[in-house]
Amino acid sequence: MLTFTHVSRPTRIAMKRALFPGLDLHTRCRYHYLPRWFRPGPIDTLDAGCGNGALAYAAYRLGNRVLGVSIRSDEVQRNREYFGSLLSNCDRLQFRQMNLYELPTIGRKFDQIVCSETLEHITRDAEVVASFADVLRPGGVLHLCCPFALHTSNNLGRVNGPEDGGHVRDGYTLETYQSLLARAGLQIVACGGLGSPLLVNLDRRLSLFRGRHGDAAALPLFLVCLPLTWLDRPNPRMPLSLYVQATKPT
Repeated sequence: MLTFTHVSRPTRIAMKRALFPGLDLHTRCRYHYLPRWFRPGPIDTLDAGCGNGALAYAAYRLGNRVLGVSIRSDEVQRNREYFGSLLSNCDRLQFRQMNLYELPTIGRKFDQIVCSETLEHITRDAEVVASFADVLRPGGVLHLCCPFALHTSNNLGRVNGPEDGGHVRDGYTLETYQSLLARAGLQIVACGGLGSPLLVNLDRRLSLFRGRHGDAAALPLFLVCLPLTWLDRPNPRMPLSLYVQATKPT
């Protein structure tokens, strides 16, 4: 989230539009690459753990009918306000507060589910993945992106940590993804890595500066880093995040 607190609300919205999807370089990386895998057209998409709504918006731009859900009411409210100001008709892009453990009560089926950088925060991940499978229509697809457990930034030995907003586990490998998804009857059909050493190092420096000085002060550094991120490429030898695409049998 951008935090330019000393400017008016219209100015903040205008700045958010200009800088969308924000100053976080990893978020920008996922916004750039993941939608290439999304299915286009008038289909129903769930963004499970929608964050700032970037991937929900990407699916909307592909013609999808999108529901973004988040456990955080402030994220839902900000997304409603921002995209309500951006789009003349938001019928195809909606946001709802929901705990993913409550997904069986959603009362809808989806052709596509996007879950990015969310499952590592959830203790009962197998339960949530089973719910994904239940609400997917036959032939539907799950796009799952989480930290790669073996990356040095993630490999911290976290196992069954407290569900307090942080990571309850280090992440996933292709093998642990396969085990988790197979139990829910989902089959991995594609995979890829995101987050090269260049991107990781740039984001680390930018995040440290933002934490110390705020977004407004960090904007010049962001503008310096941004052209360098264009050198980033998917599938580095040791990715920060691991993406898999899994399908539900017809």
